[in-house]
Amino acid sequence: MKPRLASIDVLRGIVMILMALDHVRDYIGLPGNPTDVTRASAALFFTRWITHFCAPVFFLLTGTGAYLGRARPRFLITRGLWLIVLELTALRCLGYQFNFDYRVTMLVILWALGWSMIVLGLLVRFPVAVIAAFAGITIAGHNLLDGIRGGPLFTILHGQGVVSGSSPFVVFVAYPIVPWIGVTAAGYCLGIVFTWSAEARRRFLVRAGAAAIALFVVLRLPNIYGDPVKWKAQAIAGHTVLSVLNATKYPPSLLFLLMTLGPALLVLAWLDGKAPRFLSPALTLGRVPMFYFLLHLPLIHLIAVLFCYARYGAIHWMFESPTLARYPFTSPPGWGWSLPVVYAVWIGVVAGLYPVCCWYADVKQRSRHPLLSYL
Repeated sequence: MKPRLASIDVLRGIVMILMALDHVRDYIGLPGNPTDVTRASAALFFTRWITHFCAPVFFLLTGTGAYLGRARPRFLITRGLWLIVLELTALRCLGYQFNFDYRVTMLVILWALGWSMIVLGLLVRFPVAVIAAFAGITIAGHNLLDGIRGGPLFTILHGQGVVSGSSPFVVFVAYPIVPWIGVTAAGYCLGIVFTWSAEARRRFLVRAGAAAIALFVVLRLPNIYGDPVKWKAQAIAGHTVLSVLNATKYPPSLLFLLMTLGPALLVLAWLDGKAPRFLSPALTLGRVPMFYFLLHLPLIHLIAVLFCYARYGAIHWMFESPTLARYPFTSPPGWGWSLPVVYAVWIGVVAGLYPVCCWYADVKQRSRHPLLSYL
């Protein structure tokens, strides 16, 4: 088996750590839209903005890992189906919402990742040039569909919204499938780069990352193409900068992906062969990302339950999500803590999960049981 590349695992671990920050903010942070540039503070905006890197990088590196691991179509398809099942059962009931009533079902990241792996399982039978063309067209061209309204299938593929709203059960697509499938396919093609010499690999990553950032600037500043929401000049100059950076994530626009994947490629080049020692925890977490992901959500939700009990002496709100507006739980009156508390809890969550992830990483290294590859 080909040795794992530390740079990929470290970057994956970094985004997993950042992902926990976003979810801690969701569960215990003060209410409000962190991307509302007219109201959100710069600290709140960038707390949300830095976590924008998580999903694109994870999808990209999923494809890269599939190439380097020589994943077979059958494995990709079955693992994709497994992720979708996890999203709709254990993660939904024991992670996000802490209830089993299915009154609100949100199709989130594992849903899109599962379908991306299934599509990749079909694509890997074709030449890499075909996969690259598919990725490029999907990522660069999907914004041509902006403004189009369709039925449930279109919403699943490219929109964001309710696909089944018959009371009392609601199904909401938070992660439309396109272009996540394109990002995963692009990651598969990126895997070829990691078979090159270290010098050639780093040179490509730097050039590709810089080109993506430059293209973001060229397309974003004049509002030419690539995002359904145009940036607008604000009364305060700093808010104008925030507006420029406030690219659309659902579904991820071309500009959103250029803004996030460009710097990610530069970080990959920096990490290649010389990851700093202080990032060794990220290396461990990056080797067991799904295990970490499935643990961190219920842990964060449990912490919110404890906070709720300490503050109100009751916890029933934490188990109630009867409507879309009260997902993933019903906020008690006056709920929420400031960013310093959010950051403190985030650090505690990551620190608490680290020893468990070390144990599981050791288990995976010592055992080659095929079932471990699904977690």
